[in-house]
Amino acid sequence: MKFLLMLHLLLAGPGQPDAYKPMTLTSVRITPWHQLPALIYLPDEAKTPGKKFPLIITLHGRSIAGKDPAKIFREGVARQVREGKKIEGKDPAGKHYKFIVLAPLAESWSLGPEHLESALDDVLKRYPVDPSRVYITGYSAGGWSVGMAVTTPSLAKRLAGAVNMSPATIDDKNLASFKVTADANLHVWYFGGEAEPVFLGNCHRFADSTNRYREGLTRMTIGSHGHCCWHEYYDPHWKENGESIYDWLLRFKR
Repeated sequence: MKFLLMLHLLLAGPGQPDAYKPMTLTSVRITPWHQLPALIYLPDEAKTPGKKFPLIITLHGRSIAGKDPAKIFREGVARQVREGKKIEGKDPAGKHYKFIVLAPLAESWSLGPEHLESALDDVLKRYPVDPSRVYITGYSAGGWSVGMAVTTPSLAKRLAGAVNMSPATIDDKNLASFKVTADANLHVWYFGGEAEPVFLGNCHRFADSTNRYREGLTRMTIGSHGHCCWHEYYDPHWKENGESIYDWLLRFKR
């Protein structure tokens, strides 16, 4: 895997400078011995000394997993970046923020919480991230990652907010651990489709399990679609009650 990662980095180098623009191919360390390829977007102002930015970690579905980082652009926040959309928003006071976007590539399925936490540690050391504004989102298998993250104590307390779209079913231990989410005062916005009963059912189960311990931490949007259409919600121009998912995330910080 290390050889393949080096090969990807070389191919995206001087010979192919536009291969992943406006994102850049990098890697994130998920164990002391293992790294995964990832795409990262940095605002132009990230070069300003001392300036920090909110981070949104975006996690793909199962069909994207593998060894080709370019597949990340098929869906999610990375697709919006590739299409030239500005991943930015305003907090309730009207202050404008631009996001750093990190899109890691899982070898199969998605990333578990222990790998996400290691990747976060790595990114915080290398990029100008505001640690009080770390957000996470994912769809399908990536939604499994989000569900696992918000129910893992060490990670939940580091996240400022989450957006979970059509999540796959999480592990039984975590399914019984939404008190962790509530204790961390972690807000999660769920998205599901009327024609995807299993995934919509997971949205309701996760939200209800959180609300049992503390009401007001979850939000739910239900569309008239199946297991698809996440690009609509990830588009920063899409708004519900006057705010995009990026505006909503900026309500919250650690």
